[in-house]
Amino acid sequence: MVASLDLTDARTFMEHDPLEFFAEVRASEPVYWHASSDGRPGFWVVTGYTDVVSCYGASDALASGRGTVLDVLLRGDDSAGGRMLAVTDRPRHRELRALMWRALSPKVLGTVALKIEERTAALVEAALGPEPFDFATRVAEHVPMNTICDLLSIPDADRPDLLRWSKGALTGADELDSLESRNELLLYFMDLAQRRRADPGDDVISTIATGLIQGEPLSLEEVALNCYSLIIGGDESSRVSAVSTVKALAEHPGQWRALRAGDVDPDTAVEEALRWATPSFHFARTATRDHVIGGRRIRAGDIVTLWNISANNDERAFAEPRTLDLSRSPNKHVALGHGPHYCLGAFLGRAELRALLSVLARTVRHVEITGPATRIESNFLNGYRSLPVRFLPG
Repeated sequence: MVASLDLTDARTFMEHDPLEFFAEVRASEPVYWHASSDGRPGFWVVTGYTDVVSCYGASDALASGRGTVLDVLLRGDDSAGGRMLAVTDRPRHRELRALMWRALSPKVLGTVALKIEERTAALVEAALGPEPFDFATRVAEHVPMNTICDLLSIPDADRPDLLRWSKGALTGADELDSLESRNELLLYFMDLAQRRRADPGDDVISTIATGLIQGEPLSLEEVALNCYSLIIGGDESSRVSAVSTVKALAEHPGQWRALRAGDVDPDTAVEEALRWATPSFHFARTATRDHVIGGRRIRAGDIVTLWNISANNDERAFAEPRTLDLSRSPNKHVALGHGPHYCLGAFLGRAELRALLSVLARTVRHVEITGPATRIESNFLNGYRSLPVRFLPG
C-alpha cells in the first residue's frame, strides 16, 4: 500500500481516501522514501504526529528556503526563496517575520476582525431558505478574501480579480494557468507597493513597503511576494476550512445540536474544526545536513515532506481522531503549522471560523447536504471546491 499511491499526482486524493491511506502508512512505515518518477527526485514522507512536530521545530536541519510545497521542490528551487517569509531561513527569516508582525499589529488585526462576523452573518442570512446553494462559492470564498483585502486596504473594485487569481494560483486547471494567476497577483502588488511607498498610510502594505531590514528597504518584488503570501495563505486555507466545517456539522448532527445549544466552548470548537479540516495536506523542507527522523537516516539535500493530514489524525496523539468532537481538549493539531514558520494569519483564520460557527448556531436550524461535495484537485490543498447545501432558518 505504501508504494501504491503517487503523492505527486494532484488527482491521487480525488480517487483515494487520504485518511485510509495514511492510517495504513503510519501502521506499517511511518517514515518512508517515495521513489522518483518522470525524471523528478524522490522524497521522504513523514506521517506520524511526533515526527512531524519534531521536523517543524528542526529548522536548523530542515530548511524552507528552497521551497515548502512538494510540486515546487520537484521542479527545482522556489523563485521566492530568501525573499518571501514562508520560504526564508534564519537569520533573515527572523528579521522579515518581525517586520510582518509590526505590520500585523493588534490594532490592525482588531479592526479587521470586527468586520468578520458582520460579513459572515450577511452572507449566511442571505442564503437561508429552502433553496439549495453552493456554500463554497456563495459564502466561504467571500469572507477570507475580503478579510485579507481589508487587512491590506485593497480597493473594493479590485477584489473580484484578486479572488480569481488566488484560486487560480493554487488550483488552476494546469501549471500555466497557475503561473499566470501568480504573476497577475505579483504585478498587482508591485504596483500597489510602489504607490504606498510613495504615499504611505497606516495600512499593512505601507508598513512592509517602508520597513527596513538591516537598514535596507525590501525591493518592490519582495513586498509583493509577502503580500501574495498573505493572500494565498489567508484566502485558501480559511476558505477550505469553512467548507469542511459545514460539511462536518451536517454529517455529525449530535455535534451540531451541541453547538446550537451552547454546550461547547467556541474556541475549543474552532480548534477541532481546524484539526478536522487540515487545509494543507503537507508542507516540505530540504535537509541541510544528515538527520534522523523516526529512525530513518535523511541525507543532506533530501526533500522531506511533512503530512499534516496524517499527523492530525494520528491515533497516538488524538483519541478517536475520525470522531468530530467540538469539545476535544487538549487539541495540539498542526493545521496551522508549528515552530518558526507557524501561520502568520492564525489569528484571523481562527476569527473567521469562530464567526462562522457563531452565526450558524444563531441563525440556522438545520444544515442539509443536497448533493455530492467536489474535491479540489491538488496534493497540497485539502478540501472541497463545491458543497451543495440547504440552510433552514432557526
